[in-house]
Amino acid sequence: MRFSESGEKGWFRSLFVHKVDARKDAHSNLLSKTETSSLFKMQFHNVKPECLDAYNKLEVEVQNKLHRDQDYPCEVVGSWNTWYGEQDQAVHLWRYRGGYPALTECLDKLNNNKEYKEFRQERAKMLISRQNQLLLEFSFWNEPLPRPGPSIYEMRSYRLKPGTMIEWGNHWARAIKYRQENNEAVGGFFSQIGDLYVVHHLWAYKDLQSREETRNSAWLKEGWDSTVYYTVPLIRSMESRIMIPTQSSPLQ
Repeated sequence: MRFSESGEKGWFRSLFVHKVDARKDAHSNLLSKTETSSLFKMQFHNVKPECLDAYNKLEVEVQNKLHRDQDYPCEVVGSWNTWYGEQDQAVHLWRYRGGYPALTECLDKLNNNKEYKEFRQERAKMLISRQNQLLLEFSFWNEPLPRPGPSIYEMRSYRLKPGTMIEWGNHWARAIKYRQENNEAVGGFFSQIGDLYVVHHLWAYKDLQSREETRNSAWLKEGWDSTVYYTVPLIRSMESRIMIPTQSSPLQ
């Protein structure tokens, strides 16, 4: 039997390519917790080294005020300083219950808040650069709820190849069960605005040694190696940050 070159390659590749069912819906609807209608914002602030302590103090003051004011439909999920990774960096994760309308309402109110404008002007003097992303949470991940600590946090950020988000979600929906025994799974998110096809997995550990032992134990579970095998080819680049919670962070 003879095959054309294109036909033979297509037949041969079909034996090895992991297929995902085509579904006619937006990725965000297929992967996120649509029933909660929560939108998340991730902020990355690169702070002048000599200003980090003053920056943290200022952020604590403002975050506490926003939490006490029920008029603002937003809340801080967690705030951290990077310990290993990019130095002198602050990372903040906000939740907007009610999605984009809640975000718009909050921004409109803050833009008319004289005290908040003064805070931003003071904060600007301390920053080198800043970046943010709007995110949704994966439906199969844990809800990021306050923790007493003390813990260190790892945020593993993956930049995926365009078109692979559904496949990533399919694999991790099965794999997350391998990473629950030590309560290390905090939250999983994917970008909607900002850098696209970006995934953030947030983990909590007692310390670096605990992190090492927990990650090694996952390889002893049948099925974890398959998850790694199928998801690594979907990744363009990845980054790990080890972070320490700030004083006001609900995730300690």
